[in-house]
Amino acid sequence: MDRIWLKNYPPGVPHDVDADQYQSVAQMLDESFARHADRPFSVCMDRWLSYGALDRLSGQLGAWLQGQGLAPGARVAIMLPNVPQFAVTMAAVLRAGYTCVNVNPLYTARELQHQLQDSGASAIVILENFAHTLAEVVEHSAVQHVVIASMGDLLGPWYGRWISFAVRHLAKMVPAYELPLAGGRQVLSFKRALALGARRRLRPAQVTPDTPAFLQYTGGTTGLSKGAVLTQRNIIAATLQAESWFSPALARVGDAGRINSIAALPLYHIFALTLCLLALRQGSRLTLIPNPRDIPKFVEVLKKRPFHLLPAVNTLFNALLQNDRFRQLDFSQLCVSQAGGMAASESTAQQWHRLTGSTMIEGWGMSETCAIGTNNPVNASSFSGSIGLPLPGIDIAIKDDAGASLATGHAGEICIRGPNVMPGYWNQPEENARTFTADGFMRTGDIGIMDEGGYTRIVDRKKDMILVSGFNVYPNELEQVVALCPGVLECAAVGVPDEAQGEAIKIFVVRSDPALTEDEVARHCHDQLTGYKRPRYIEFRDELPKTNVGKILRRELRAHA
Repeated sequence: MDRIWLKNYPPGVPHDVDADQYQSVAQMLDESFARHADRPFSVCMDRWLSYGALDRLSGQLGAWLQGQGLAPGARVAIMLPNVPQFAVTMAAVLRAGYTCVNVNPLYTARELQHQLQDSGASAIVILENFAHTLAEVVEHSAVQHVVIASMGDLLGPWYGRWISFAVRHLAKMVPAYELPLAGGRQVLSFKRALALGARRRLRPAQVTPDTPAFLQYTGGTTGLSKGAVLTQRNIIAATLQAESWFSPALARVGDAGRINSIAALPLYHIFALTLCLLALRQGSRLTLIPNPRDIPKFVEVLKKRPFHLLPAVNTLFNALLQNDRFRQLDFSQLCVSQAGGMAASESTAQQWHRLTGSTMIEGWGMSETCAIGTNNPVNASSFSGSIGLPLPGIDIAIKDDAGASLATGHAGEICIRGPNVMPGYWNQPEENARTFTADGFMRTGDIGIMDEGGYTRIVDRKKDMILVSGFNVYPNELEQVVALCPGVLECAAVGVPDEAQGEAIKIFVVRSDPALTEDEVARHCHDQLTGYKRPRYIEFRDELPKTNVGKILRRELRAHA
């Protein structure tokens, strides 16, 4: 196909990447560890972790995992926030030849049970703050090996102990739990697993470029999240694409080892995960923000050292702009203000540019595309309102329902093809058949228009997906949960515009029990759904609009809302 967008590539950005230069992600990591051993990799609560330490610790944990007799390609769940243990565990799993299954630490027991069961994970590394959730469901999963991390494990012997003590006993952030040991299940601490692994030797992973590296779970139209299979080649390609795209802007820092990227978005999310892998690839630094909702503390961290790459969703950019101390920071070193995960607003982009002098560049992607599929050029001088150009090696086509490509200027479904695009969903053959076109493009469900310069603008959403602060929420899942609330006859979920989150969730409910209250529905949702999936608005109705065959018309409810 004619890649009309290449004429608008910034100078120095290649047209393609060679994803086959590495056999595996582990090989790419090993190269980085050897080349940058003396460099600092991450900082968390003022405690640094070097590339050499990351190499050593991930080797120990990987060797321990291998010593448990896990089958080749076994899935290992990672339920950790932005703490040093995340990178150690991710690298350990990949280097040992297994598959990472990233889990949102704030999942409810119901959500966690589905992901563990669907992935078939046989091991999990989890922060003790969330172990009580695992305790509720572990017996309904295949998990046989549980590694419990504490907040201070990698923050030094004295400071780390103090942090763990404060989290447990002062802040009381670790609810009581008891993990059953029936069936030979073993439970041990993160530090103990490292110590046992230090007695073993990590064996080279036996994987191919097509071996799954990650199962990245994303919302499903069936009401249950499904795992996007991201292969070794997919991850390598996405990392090299990001490196190629951002290099022109980051080159002004000079030594890549001085580049400081801010990891405020959760590393279990594909957006932040890809930028973490980029840091590992280029040997740069990562500032870990365990709780970005605490804006004052976040700003205090930003004050401590120059920052060059700041990825965020629109809501986070907005929150920072509202903080007086943030407005007093030095932004002279900021090279890239990367917006993604949700639509960026022009007003936020304008305020950001006035304050920082940095242009907010918006990108677009999905878990299925290893984050970034398209992005605005990093040398852009103003906010475009588009999702930009396809990254190196990626093809974007605007197609009709029959799979035929449309001419520029015509609206259709945005379809994507490239080395970063997943081969399919985990154990979902029927879904895969619907997802891919005959010529190998993946249907995204977004409706867009491409102009003659290769820039694409999203104009609508084909699916009923709701986008809350960058997180996909699917109405079917919400409706299945709400329908189980006593007193609910039927219900429907839609997204409504929201200044802060992009969209907020509204539930329309028809009652079978007239005494049912909004508070009762809200409490039911609180118990069954993680925070961003909970409805902000609940409206009771006598009936819901439906088609002649009885299908609920969400579009009418959206229009009403």
